[in-house]
Amino acid sequence: MRWMIGTGLALALASCGGGTRVDAPAGATVPALVQGERSTVTYVSASRAPGIPRGFGDVDPHEWSGPSPASYQVHGIDAARYQGEIDWTPARQAGVSFAWLKATEGGDHLDPGWQLNADGARRAGVPVGGYHFYYFCTDARTQAEWFIRNVPRRKGDLPPMLDMEWNHLSPTCTTRPPAEEVRASIREFSRIVTAHYGTAPVVYTTPDFYRRNDLGQLRGTEFFLRAVTAHPSEHYPEERWSFWQYSGTGLVPGVAGKVDLNAFAGSRAEWRRWLGARLQ
Repeated sequence: MRWMIGTGLALALASCGGGTRVDAPAGATVPALVQGERSTVTYVSASRAPGIPRGFGDVDPHEWSGPSPASYQVHGIDAARYQGEIDWTPARQAGVSFAWLKATEGGDHLDPGWQLNADGARRAGVPVGGYHFYYFCTDARTQAEWFIRNVPRRKGDLPPMLDMEWNHLSPTCTTRPPAEEVRASIREFSRIVTAHYGTAPVVYTTPDFYRRNDLGQLRGTEFFLRAVTAHPSEHYPEERWSFWQYSGTGLVPGVAGKVDLNAFAGSRAEWRRWLGARLQ
């Protein structure tokens, strides 16, 4: 099932004496900003960022044309080891209604963020799921089996998420397969994972990757679309989606530093129905 339904806090930095001044959401934590120096962090009041939900902030806010993220009712985050241990209670109170955590990459890499944060999210009442970052130098079956081996099926968790984007930071895998091969890999990974978890993965992607690989051909796929400068309708014309990643520079109470912010496409009632249909 896919949906088509169609302001936080700004960060300001000022160095003064031996400490660092940070405008951040109440309860948020921020890592030291200057490496190699002793630095303290002091929290001060912050202003809201246009178009960002009231409980959140953004390091790099901008004006939104068309529907803004704040026009959606249900919001969440995705995170990895970079965010460290998350304090889920203030995050949930600020408006985090779901979270995907990076669990695996390729056929042999584990992200410690999954083990560090998944149980805490569950205890705080935040639906959580694991995601896999696809590596184009390993076949889809090997990667699906690696994910299954390291992310146990657990009743009440979100469906898996498959992160499909170019491995632009990889020093060992710079290959960019033909579009037909990319789509076949998504189908194969999804088939294996669906059979194991009893629910199909959500597929995350970026505008350039979507266009280059003509992912609109993947009928029946539920999309999680990145669009940090405009509404998804501008970057993915006519594509239906369930989740919108609208910021990679977000601020959330309980999360150290920057974090990705996401919106669900429907109302709170539709969110409850989606959970009923898609939870493991």
